[in-house]
Amino acid sequence: MSVIAAYSGTFDPITLGHNDIIHRAARMFPKLIVAVGSNIAKNPKFSLEERCDLIRAAVTDLPNVEVVGFTGLVVDFAKEHGVTVLVRGVRNVGDVEYEKQMAVMNRDLYPTLDTVLLAPSPEYAHLSSSLVRELTGLGAPVKKLVPKAVIPALLARFGRKLR
Repeated sequence: MSVIAAYSGTFDPITLGHNDIIHRAARMFPKLIVAVGSNIAKNPKFSLEERCDLIRAAVTDLPNVEVVGFTGLVVDFAKEHGVTVLVRGVRNVGDVEYEKQMAVMNRDLYPTLDTVLLAPSPEYAHLSSSLVRELTGLGAPVKKLVPKAVIPALLARFGRKLR
């Protein structure tokens, strides 16, 4: 049986930190699904379909990666898609504590689901989608923070020239 992993998140928008985790996880697992959550509570700037399209554009070099949008619990998504490993990125101690709590709860709900925590590469350890959105809204330079495919979408969404 081949292991199917999923890297879940809102990805609003995908950052180079997310892209780093996706590329590294794609080398670790024969199949990686980037599971893009709808999570309206986070008030996303991009629709679920737009976020999926931006990620697809950023990972065209990875034939073993599939991008799928979902609503509801990640464990339900995992069961539906045969996922047995969740990949999560952790930037700091707070992230580790939160992800540990979620891993335990997810395993309680789906006993064959394991979670693998990956620290970002050092150059991306400070990145988050919310930081990118905030910087973009203020007209700050973000071209070094997101995949090239995301730049036109940010321009269209925020209506500013990006530096």
